Amino acid sequence: MDARLRREIDAFSLRFACEDCCHFSHETERCVHGYPSDAHRLRSLEGSHLAFCKEFELAEDDGG
Repeated sequence: MDARLRREIDAFSLRFACEDCCHFSHETERCVHGYPSDAHRLRSLEGSHLAFCKEFELAEDDGG
């Protein structure tokens, strides 16, 4: 995870975090499958590594 990747994430609106996944409950801030989500959350962009979830499915844009 370097500055270039962070720029590309912003430039291309890349989505990969729990908050963007259809299996993530924003009400409980947990994965509906019960998987641990701390390493997959948007705040993890502050670190030096990214963790990807194999269950990730892009949620539909709600227009908001």
